This record gives sequence, structure tokens and C-alpha cells, in this order.
Amino acid sequence: MKIAISEIKVNAGRREASLSGIDELAQSISEVGLLNPITIDPDHTLIAGLHRLEAAKRLCWTEIECTVCGLEGLQAKLAEIDENVVRTSLSTIEYGELLERRKEIYESLYPETKAGLSQAAGMNRVIGKHVSDKMSPTPKSFAQDTAGKLGVSVRTVERTMQTMKGLTKETRDVFHAFPNYKLSQSNAAKLSRLEPKKQKTAAILLASYQIKSVDEYEPEQIEGKMPRKPKQSKEFLESVASLKDPTKGVMVDSDSFLLEYRAMVQEIQQKIGFYHDPYFKKAVFPLSQSEMDELVKLTDYCCEMMQDFVRQIKEVSTHPCG
Repeated sequence: MKIAISEIKVNAGRREASLSGIDELAQSISEVGLLNPITIDPDHTLIAGLHRLEAAKRLCWTEIECTVCGLEGLQAKLAEIDENVVRTSLSTIEYGELLERRKEIYESLYPETKAGLSQAAGMNRVIGKHVSDKMSPTPKSFAQDTAGKLGVSVRTVERTMQTMKGLTKETRDVFHAFPNYKLSQSNAAKLSRLEPKKQKTAAILLASYQIKSVDEYEPEQIEGKMPRKPKQSKEFLESVASLKDPTKGVMVDSDSFLLEYRAMVQEIQQKIGFYHDPYFKKAVFPLSQSEMDELVKLTDYCCEMMQDFVRQIKEVSTHPCG
């Protein structure tokens, strides 16, 4: 059913919508329409779909398609999320986003839990609910209830929510674009403490396996300790991240192509430098004759592959329409 946008209420304290995300979504909705209605409760308070609602406002819509979900429906959605978290193999980002969704629903069911346990009884009276009601509010906070349902500590839930609060939409999109990358809780927490631009850059470097820890790009400042010096220059890492950004369009100009190729060669140079390390020499050499033959073959193969690539480029440049 369609509801006037002016009648839809958004609770204070919700995670703010990403402006860039709204612009992209508004463009999509203007082209294909609203594929998934937003979800509201019987009082027209938003439960899910903040970005879709803001995109509709950006398009100057006066009403929007809504799914009205009562208490029983919200309880069912809560149970569904709990089952997905327990039974499904989730990435760090997917897990955090499910908990965010759970928090929205839980606090829609039990709004007094946002005000603190000491105010619960008073809030119950204000909103006209009684302890004896079948759907009466629980005295547990979101973190306490979630910890009990999922079998983790309250502190774990709180840390996860704090991390997700700090991760931007752009950073999350990077990991959605690299679904096979396993983001650790430690790196996720470190990312969440970076400023947005550095956060996205570090996310791209992690997801494309250019670095193993956020500290390799942006060493964390720990009081009383000197930060570790990155192995690679920040400028080089940022250029690589720009080239590997999954949210950018396809490379089309020669300047971008040469920039990427130059970065690849620099990366090879840096990795080859590792094999000149004296400790590495002691551990590996001398090679047997068969091992040396394989090393030579691999090297020749790489050289031939790059030379063949250059020949193809020359042919395209000589005969651009051929």
C-alpha cells in the first residue's frame, strides 16, 4: 500500500544514510522503479528502508509503497534474522549488517530499551503497555538479548555494533564487491577508526590482497609506542588502490592504462627485492639443478608473456581500426 511520505516517521538515533548511496539509488529508482517497498509499523514509523525513503524524497515523490508490519510480523522477522546468523556462514560485514537490522526491529518492538533500563517501567506506562501484556517489553537491552540468542558475550555484540557504526557505505561496498575476501574483526575495527577516504583505500588494499593488515597502510597510533613504518610508500599503495577500486568504471584512456601498468611493474620490483634478502638466500640456496631449471622456465615464461602483451599493444596502436 502507498503511504504519504510526510506521514512516515524516522526514529532519532538511526544510522544516517549515505549521501552518495542515496544519489545512486535515486538514479536507479527513477529508471526501474521501487522494486522493494519500505517497511513501517502500524504507527507509520520506519523499520527498514531509510535509503529508499530518502531517495524517494530526492525524486520529489509525495508517497511511497510500504509494507506495514505489526508486532507479530516483527517478531517473525527477528526470529528469521537469529536463524540466519546462527545457521548461515556470514562475512564480517554481512554479520554486522544483520545485527544492525536486528537492532532496528528489536527497538521498534521495544522502544523503551533505547532509553535505558532504569526508565523502562516509566516508558511502559507512557506508551500504554503493561507487564502482563503478551507482547510486553523485555527488560533486556538489545546487546543483552542478542548475546543470549546468539551465544556470544554482550561485549562482543557491543564491539560489533561500534565497528559497524564507523564503517562507511563506500567501505562496505568494497567488501561486497570482493565476497571471497575474509575480513577479520581486527581489521574491521581498525578500518572503522579511519577517516572515510583512508578507510575506503585501506579496504580496497585489504580486499585485493595488497596488504594483510590496515597497519601496513595506516599504522595505528598507540600511546607510548612508535608506529611501525609501512613496508611500501603510502603514495604507491594509494595509486594501487585507485586502480583496483571496484566502484569505478572501466579504464578507457591511455593515461590510466600506463598508470596501472607502471604500478604493476613497481609491485613486481618490490616483490623481487624480497628475494635479495640475505636471510632468504640462506634459507633457499643453493637450488638443485632441476629447481634451477624450473626457476629459469618460470622467468622465461613471464618475460615472454609480457613481451607478447607489448606486441599486441603495438599491433593495436599501428592498426587501431583493424
